[in-house]
Amino acid sequence: MIEVKNVTKKYGKFVAVDNISFSINEGEIIGLLGPNGAGKSTTMNMLTGYIEQTEGEIIIDGYNILKKPKKAKKEIGYMPEGVPLYTDLSVKEFVTYMAELKKVDRKLRKEKVQKIIEQTGLKDVQKKLIRNLSRGYKQRVAMAGALVGEPKILILDEPTVGLDPKQITEIRNLIRELGKTHTVILSSHILSEVSQVCNKVIIINKGKLVAIDTPENLENKVSNKNCVYVTVEDLDNKMETIKDKIEDIEKLELVEKNEDGTKQYMIESKDGIDLRRILFAELAKENITIFEMKKADSTLEDAFMKIIEGGNK
Repeated sequence: MIEVKNVTKKYGKFVAVDNISFSINEGEIIGLLGPNGAGKSTTMNMLTGYIEQTEGEIIIDGYNILKKPKKAKKEIGYMPEGVPLYTDLSVKEFVTYMAELKKVDRKLRKEKVQKIIEQTGLKDVQKKLIRNLSRGYKQRVAMAGALVGEPKILILDEPTVGLDPKQITEIRNLIRELGKTHTVILSSHILSEVSQVCNKVIIINKGKLVAIDTPENLENKVSNKNCVYVTVEDLDNKMETIKDKIEDIEKLELVEKNEDGTKQYMIESKDGIDLRRILFAELAKENITIFEMKKADSTLEDAFMKIIEGGNK
């Protein structure tokens, strides 16, 4: 569906994107991640054909985007960050205008515009001026514009930025639904969102591709199976000496003091150790009451930070 082959983008001597290669299959929902200035916006702009790469090839559904730009771009629906819209138009007027720009068959135009309006949940506001809509509805209008022309690929740049929690949930659900019939590339700073919505993640840092995998695999790679969080009542302040009494403990760190007098500690052990069993036995001997003990869960954010920090060393 999408092939990026040894693509580089230079601005003078500055290399914004440095020899990246990846492929995206039909029906995938891809999260494109990277810190500010990493090159992900440049990558998205090259994928849409908005800017040209300096070196390499970008193939969209079999078409080279530089050699066959019209055919390649026809397969792409793009929702830029900041939802730039014509606010003096009504919702229906805007979607109709986008259909005219994309040369949707005039005989089918009215029907297809109405279908997209209903698909994006805009039926009740289709006659309203865009300027009078909430931010959430404006995001939906921008997404409707991207859907015009029945593109196979949707590229969404920060689709939930600035939305309230209810609106974020609605847009995420819409993206999941669109993923059933489209290939979706999603850029977002909200890593929990990417983890929930996407089935593959591409991470770019300093213009280089540093990771491409499923969110689950990336999380598992940085997981520490021998790390637990334990909340205790420690009236005699014995927790600080536990590390000396259990030789397998490599790290013991106070995380939080709670209002009820309990304390939460993060404890790491050597590989292959059943840390929870050891702690239950030893803390009971020391008359330390355990209120809660849980394994540390790795998140996509943990994976992202470890990958980025590793690339910065």
